[in-house]
Amino acid sequence: MPRLVNGREAAPTYSNLVGFIFIFNLIVGTGALTLPGVFARAGWMLSLIVIVLLAIISYMTVTFIIEAMACANAIRNWQTLQALRQSRSSAENSENDDNADDVSLASGAEQVGDFERVPLTIQNREFHYYQLSHKFELGEMATLFFNEFGRVMFYLCLIVYLYGDLSIYSAAVARSLRDVVCDQTNGTDANNLMYWPGDFENNTSRACWKEHTISRLNMYRVLLIGFTLIFGPFVYFNVQKTKYLQMLTAAFRWMAFTLMICISLKLLISRGAKGHPETFNVYGIPSLFGACVYSFMCHHSLPSLLAPLRHKSMVSKILSFDYIIICAFYILLAMTGIFAFERIEDLYTLDFLPYDVAYVDFWSGLLICIDYFLALFPIFTLSTSFPIVAITLKNNLQSLFLDMSQYESYSVILRLCFPLLAIIPPFCITYFTESLSSLVAFTGTYAGTGIQYIIPVFLVYFARRTCSELLGSGVVNRFQSPFKSSAWLVFVFIWSILCVCLVSINLFS
Repeated sequence: MPRLVNGREAAPTYSNLVGFIFIFNLIVGTGALTLPGVFARAGWMLSLIVIVLLAIISYMTVTFIIEAMACANAIRNWQTLQALRQSRSSAENSENDDNADDVSLASGAEQVGDFERVPLTIQNREFHYYQLSHKFELGEMATLFFNEFGRVMFYLCLIVYLYGDLSIYSAAVARSLRDVVCDQTNGTDANNLMYWPGDFENNTSRACWKEHTISRLNMYRVLLIGFTLIFGPFVYFNVQKTKYLQMLTAAFRWMAFTLMICISLKLLISRGAKGHPETFNVYGIPSLFGACVYSFMCHHSLPSLLAPLRHKSMVSKILSFDYIIICAFYILLAMTGIFAFERIEDLYTLDFLPYDVAYVDFWSGLLICIDYFLALFPIFTLSTSFPIVAITLKNNLQSLFLDMSQYESYSVILRLCFPLLAIIPPFCITYFTESLSSLVAFTGTYAGTGIQYIIPVFLVYFARRTCSELLGSGVVNRFQSPFKSSAWLVFVFIWSILCVCLVSINLFS
């Protein structure tokens, strides 16, 4: 039976272990598949330093998001208690004290809405303003703590990031399909895969099959069009993730990444190191920084996972375990790959295509099946995520340009334009480039830096200031970030600006 609170069905919750899995599943995605390639280009020592440092800073800004969300809950609770206090005061001044008191409390309960944990005893000194019970998305917090300019800049940053997300998904799926259906060859020049449009120059002159004239580039575009036509229309509907879909996706990811690590370790043991990556290579910094930022991104979806968590006092510990394990996982994946393979594709799963492998017995057939599973792995996972990200982008575009309270008054044509605005630009971008390294570098460096570093800094700064003005300094935020000094905010902000400037100079020079 569903759990009841105050006679009403409570919102579903999940345990710490399920929360750990959800957050792991949220963070580990396409970005992880680009890490071996950028590690090989930037050098293994430089990559180790950068990924550990960025993991620490990303965790730091995650704690800023948690603190800002607790502050948003505190403001909501304060407003609710003020409404209850006013209702009770009005009841005490009415002629029929008893009846009026019942009516006012009922009215106050209606104002509370789904907020079930606010005690009606206003004098309760143990009441905690700072909670994580109500889900505040980043957009809601930006509206609450930022002025109109800040709100617009937040939505623009988020929209650019989601456009980059969809572009990466589209390119990864189309490229994986192309490399599976076309003749398998490992003669690609890795140096041409790093920056646009080198990949196109390479694939335009290469035929997909020896007996046909269609090029690999044209096959990529045909598959891209087919993918967009199949999954693009889902943006007109509402698609929600379910608990079991999350668990199934997490299981597939664990299986795929574990197989890649095991195969790489087997190759290292059986034939020795084939790859000889450099120690430091500053020219690989743009793609390295962008991929690392992109690989630790969870900030934009974190509030949706925190609110249903049953034991919210453990949230910082759960996130710290997630980041430690994920960082170690990334390092193991990338380091085994760059030494096991002589050349690394910018989408790591493509290194596991069965090159010239013949079926001899059961074990060789099993290895061929595993190789194809890994090559097709991005297609399965990203195809299910594409409609969800597209719908999120559509909703944010509408929130930025339309008054959602008057949504039904807008014309049908105008409302139909926003789904098209969500899927057409990513299609156009990936139609003219298939370089995942470039897409991840731009998305992670610019929009990713804004969402992962700059926005959390400003959110927690204004959240602290707002709560201090409303509640005073005597009320303790039990979800306050361990990095509570303002010096940490200054450090993250300066670090972000400096990194973006250095990467931009390196990238465009």
